[in-house]
Amino acid sequence: MINDLKKDSEDRMNKTLESLEHGFAKVRTGRAHPSILNGVMVSYYGSDVPLNQVANVGVEDSRTLLVQPFERSMVAAIDKAIRESDLGLNPISADAIRVPMAALTEETRRDMQKVARNEAENAKVAIRNIRRDVLGDIKALLKEKEISEDEERRGSDEIQKITDKFVAEVDKRLAAKEAELMKV
Repeated sequence: MINDLKKDSEDRMNKTLESLEHGFAKVRTGRAHPSILNGVMVSYYGSDVPLNQVANVGVEDSRTLLVQPFERSMVAAIDKAIRESDLGLNPISADAIRVPMAALTEETRRDMQKVARNEAENAKVAIRNIRRDVLGDIKALLKEKEISEDEERRGSDEIQKITDKFVAEVDKRLAAKEAELMKV
C-alpha cells in the first residue's frame, strides 16, 4: 500500500515538474523560440483555436519568429491575436508574419527572473501539498490498523526523501532558467 502511495506521489510530482517547464516556456528570453507563442489563441471562423493549429511557427534567425498561416486569409487574425496576447510582441505582416524579439534590458531580465522564481515557488508549493496529502493517507492507514507504526514512520521518511529530491530538481531547473535569462 505504501509503495502505491509512493508511486502515485512521484507521478503527481513529475506532472508538477512538467507544469513548471510549461510555465518556464512562457517566460521570455532574448532568443526567439516557437514555444513563446504556444498560449496564443486565434479566432478561426468564430472559435478560438491554438496558433499552431492554423499556422507553422518557426525560427527565422536568433531574434525573429516566422509564422506561416495555412490560409492567406488568416494573416490578419493571427497578427491581431499575437498583438493582443500579453507577450508584448509586435508582429510584422506580409504573406507570412515575422515576430521580432527585442533585446531584453537588464531591468526586463530581472523582471523575467521574478516571474521564473514565482513559477518555481508555485511548483514547490504543489510538491509540498502532494506530500501533505500522501502523509495524510499514510496516517489514515495507520489509524485503520492496516499498517504498523514502523511502516508509517518508514513510509513518511521515504515520502520526505522523494519530496526533497523533487524540490532540489525545481531549484536546479530554476537556476538553469535564471542563467538563460541573464545570458546576453
